Amino acid sequence: MKHIRRTLCFAALSIVYSLPLLAADGAAPARKRTPAVRETKRPTTPELRPGDTQYANQPGQVIYQVLLAEIALQRGDANLASQAYADLALRTRDPQVLERTVEVAGYARRFDLALEAARLWIDVDPTSKRAQQMMVSVMILSNQLDDLAPGLIRMLEVDKESLADNLLGLNRMFARNPDRQAVFSLIDKVTRPFFGIAEAHYAVALAAVSAGVNERALAEVRRALELRTDWEMAALLQAQLLSRESPAEAISFMQGFVERNPKAFDVRLYLARALIGEKRYGEARSHFDLLLAAYPERAEVLYPAAILALQQDDRTLAEARLKLLVTLDIPDKSLAYYYLGQIAEEDKRSAEALAHYAQVGAGEHYLPAQLRSAQLLAGQGQLDAARKQLGKAKAGTPEERVQLLIAEASLLREARQTQAAFDLLDQALAGQPEQPELLYESALLAERLGRLDLLESRLRKLIELRPESAQAYNALGYSYAERNLRLPEARELIEKALKLAPEDSFILDSLGWVLYRQGDLPGALSILERAYAKRADPEIAAHLGEVLWVLGRKEEAGRILREAQQKFPTNEALADLIKKFAL
Repeated sequence: MKHIRRTLCFAALSIVYSLPLLAADGAAPARKRTPAVRETKRPTTPELRPGDTQYANQPGQVIYQVLLAEIALQRGDANLASQAYADLALRTRDPQVLERTVEVAGYARRFDLALEAARLWIDVDPTSKRAQQMMVSVMILSNQLDDLAPGLIRMLEVDKESLADNLLGLNRMFARNPDRQAVFSLIDKVTRPFFGIAEAHYAVALAAVSAGVNERALAEVRRALELRTDWEMAALLQAQLLSRESPAEAISFMQGFVERNPKAFDVRLYLARALIGEKRYGEARSHFDLLLAAYPERAEVLYPAAILALQQDDRTLAEARLKLLVTLDIPDKSLAYYYLGQIAEEDKRSAEALAHYAQVGAGEHYLPAQLRSAQLLAGQGQLDAARKQLGKAKAGTPEERVQLLIAEASLLREARQTQAAFDLLDQALAGQPEQPELLYESALLAERLGRLDLLESRLRKLIELRPESAQAYNALGYSYAERNLRLPEARELIEKALKLAPEDSFILDSLGWVLYRQGDLPGALSILERAYAKRADPEIAAHLGEVLWVLGRKEEAGRILREAQQKFPTNEALADLIKKFAL
């Protein structure tokens, strides 16, 4: 650790400023050796030092002023402490005082004083590496990049052993600097004396990426790979750059790299993911199989491999991989448990599904897991248990509380307890009269109860609150069309909805239905066929079947209605229509 402090940003300065140090860039070490930097925590103030032995031989007046400065610092007056030290540094020209001046002035963000003291320190002791390094650090913190290159080059030259790691850390030193072009220009200058090693070119490539100079970035990372042909970190950067223009070219490059370097774990994993992105599932699976053969318990491999198996509808394999994943020591297993719950639910293993969903912790999948659990319980005839499940679920936000209420109302509606569902939402709406989701869902329930006045008033209020709500326009327009009322207004409302959501299959269905009500059978058929092609929904199937039947295409109508009923045997609209047409 001692030689690290002498290389770049010494412990005092890193503590005071939280300065990024030159080190490997985080993805992987440049060489297999001890990392060049270990982070230290920044204290509230620089450590109190008036009793240090470094001042033991100073005159009494110097010690007195040091005490005054340190007391001011501890009382929170860093500016006064900086001024006191700066004055003392000018009078004494003592290296120890100058060092402390740089520290305190840096802490106070008085970079003018810190830089002046650092320069004086170099003038007093030109051979001091520490003085040079602290001056460079101050210049970095104060964004004085124009004159920084010579000092950085000298610092890099001093520590040959850590040169590669320190080159990789250059970009991190300037991570907070908003002028990415200036940083790129500086790193380009600083690395040129070291262009014989791959890390120098990689550092330039990273800076070029941040500055948006992608052609230069690609050229530099290619040069880095010429110097280190098996360097995965550089290969990953090249693949990422290539994928911006041509995912296929990036994939081809990575395939060549893993052929030459079959043990390249990171590149092969990135390649497998890229193949999934291009829907080349078979190729992706072969790479995951190779990765899992070598690393059977690596979470970063198991999870995407399991998701790929799901995409290929291989639930058995996906489940096996997810079950192994949850046995590993990983920070969050919620997503894996959520997918396990879905697999068990699809396989009609309700008890297992409930057990898996119960393991889903806080996060984005917690609420969906609670909703799925409630649906499962309700599907087993345990409506009270389902409602209790939703009641005890933890809502992190008011919006999530509303979601839980709407889910409970949905369970009641499906259990044919429409009045209870409406009362639940109506009570919630009394406390939140302008809550959009409550307005919408309660309006739909009001329609089922024949409360058309509430349906209309709540949807119009929702349109007033959310004029961009396509669903509100559609619901109101469809309600008129369904009752064969105010058809011109119904069509106008639905067409407004369609402008807001032109590809929404349900809105297309509404438009087809209002055209049917207006007697435009060919227009209705065209729109309904388009809607049904987008989504094979039972309500859309019922509308399409009815229009076909009226047009005399009864065989086709019967086929569509029977096929839909096979998929949705409990749908009332389909059942009523099949009974009506005696199919």
